[in-house]
Amino acid sequence: QVQVIESGGGSVQTGGSLTLSCAASGTISSISVMGWYRQGPGNERELVATLSEWGTTNYADSVKGRFHIDRDGEKYTITLEMRHLEPEDTATYYCHIAAKTPYNPALRDYWGQGTQVTVSS
Repeated sequence: QVQVIESGGGSVQTGGSLTLSCAASGTISSISVMGWYRQGPGNERELVATLSEWGTTNYADSVKGRFHIDRDGEKYTITLEMRHLEPEDTATYYCHIAAKTPYNPALRDYWGQGTQVTVSS
């Protein structure tokens, strides 16, 4: 019953900016981590940024200083602010959560369907 929905993808030119949003909903007891992963053409899915329940962040080296992950004002909602975008950032971006439900005390992974980001040179 847990749903993860991304939004905000689009096409921009090199140097442009985009902000992605992710909202998790459903029968959720708690969320340990929310984050973003991406999969570019011919590549495997890789970590972009994560945000823990304690407020700690983790970024891929390739996006440090350019991307910023943060909580939105709504519960179980995060954003990914992307600035100074490069063609190498072109990928499908997936939102991920590690959450507990009333039916399972252990953490479980949930994924969104992805949102496309295209950066042209």
